[in-house]
Amino acid sequence: MSFDSPPALSVAELSYAYGRKVALDRVSFAVAPGECTILLGPNGAGKTTLFSLITRLYASRQGRILIAGHDIGKASRRALAQLGVVFQQPTLDLDLTVLQNLRYHASLHGLSRRRADTRIREELERQGMYERRKEKVRQLNGGHRRRVEIARALLHEPRLLLLDEPTVGLDVPSRKAIVEYVHRLCEESGIAVLWATHLIDEIFETDRLVVLHKGTVRGKGPIPEVLNTAGAETVGDAFHMLTREAA
Repeated sequence: MSFDSPPALSVAELSYAYGRKVALDRVSFAVAPGECTILLGPNGAGKTTLFSLITRLYASRQGRILIAGHDIGKASRRALAQLGVVFQQPTLDLDLTVLQNLRYHASLHGLSRRRADTRIREELERQGMYERRKEKVRQLNGGHRRRVEIARALLHEPRLLLLDEPTVGLDVPSRKAIVEYVHRLCEESGIAVLWATHLIDEIFETDRLVVLHKGTVRGKGPIPEVLNTAGAETVGDAFHMLTREAA
């Protein structure tokens, strides 16, 4: 990785409101290539709004979002071409095979059939799913469906991967496998990850944190830095202290 590389994601002074209700208030942070950043926040913190702005489902006139150096407001196509997303709600077509789902998504990104099949094989083999490529998604359990969604998000080789609570509803072995896979992916491929979760046990010591509460960033940075900010000894305690209501 070059030290001159821009952040995979840069969010600067980002604000957004639904009428008079402020959802985000001057949110700023960055995610570097090869870095896994965990976005923590209770319900109503603004995580969904933030992801909606990064994916361009919403547009904000206040603040800037850059993906791999491209301003999402001024160069949306270039910015979004560097983005892969796994939403909390499943989005695969259950009646298509794994291969059909992935080929369809690859075509949306303009990949040729030959290139698409090469990338599909690479991503499915990484997760031990290539032998199941001809099965209908309906036949897969929740953990294997998530693996397919992650593979789909990586087909076009994005610089940034957004994960919106991807392990919700999965059993412990499936959660563990996905958490370990994503962290290994960061280390080996250099992709940047922004992972929204409320499960403390999904956090690795090497991760960075962004703690969001009521639309503002209450703590961010490497885990030791966030612990120091909160005056806490564990991530769980830090999260509680940074998001608790004043008496």
